[in-house]
Amino acid sequence: MGRYVARRLLVAIPTLIAISFVMYAILALAPIDPLSQFGVDPRVPPETRERIREALGLNQPWPIRYVKWITAMVQGDFGVSFMSRSSVSDLIWQRLPNTLAVVGVAYVVGVLIAMPAGIVSAVRRNSAMDHVISSAAYVGFSVPTFFTGILLIIIFSIKLRWLGFIYDSTLKVTDVPSLIEQLKQSIMPISVLGLFDAAVLTRYVRASLLENLPLDYVRTAHAKGLGERVVVLRHALRNSLIPVVTLIALGVPTVFGGAIVTEQIFRVPGIGELLVTSIGTGDTPVVASVVMIFAALVVGFNLLADVLYAVLDPRIRYS
Repeated sequence: MGRYVARRLLVAIPTLIAISFVMYAILALAPIDPLSQFGVDPRVPPETRERIREALGLNQPWPIRYVKWITAMVQGDFGVSFMSRSSVSDLIWQRLPNTLAVVGVAYVVGVLIAMPAGIVSAVRRNSAMDHVISSAAYVGFSVPTFFTGILLIIIFSIKLRWLGFIYDSTLKVTDVPSLIEQLKQSIMPISVLGLFDAAVLTRYVRASLLENLPLDYVRTAHAKGLGERVVVLRHALRNSLIPVVTLIALGVPTVFGGAIVTEQIFRVPGIGELLVTSIGTGDTPVVASVVMIFAALVVGFNLLADVLYAVLDPRIRYS
């Protein structure tokens, strides 16, 4: 198992380096000037703008800036924001709890809904329950999150006035009333993302399980007199989880990226909202750091999926 993981790491590290190079080159060559806001201000003379550009290192060729940036990042220094002059690490750590409180919880909720729903739909194929679950999954997968978010705001915030649609990041949970307020302001964004994730995962769980239920080893388990629950959960489900594990593992970074729209709708000050704002202002250190975090999540969870493959099917580690 150790050699199997080592081989995957030898692939993951060069992949991250290649991603960082391409990403930084695109940002450096993009027609976005971090100092453009000073260009329209007549009070800022050209020599002042040049001194600011030199202080930020923007007068150096981008390959040199890349080497300095990647060297500092390996050492844990994400740099300083061009706009706020704050540490990029501090900006990310300030936003991370809000993102995890919404996106992380929503993904867990989606997985917890999708697993039993997909199993029931596959076991009771072509039944009324299967049609209901499949129809709900297709609707949930087809409707974009921004539409669902706006719909929930109209119903529960504007019409019924039950929930607020502006996320209050300054709220501190110290007692029961504050906990209730936190839950109330998290219900809609978590519902939007959680139901979408559940719809996507349910389809894959059902399809993967349907491929394994007719196979010989499942019929053999039935012939031995094992109960339906044991056959499904201990035999068919384990092999069915191999493609599902890929989707769940690789879905984590995708959710962080896809939550950008949801964070904008509900004004959640998370990492996605920070990325959108930084792109608009040309804040390269922040954009580069957030994109690298997303890339590291993709590569890291891909590695985790490979390890889980080997756990679920020991034959894979020898391939």
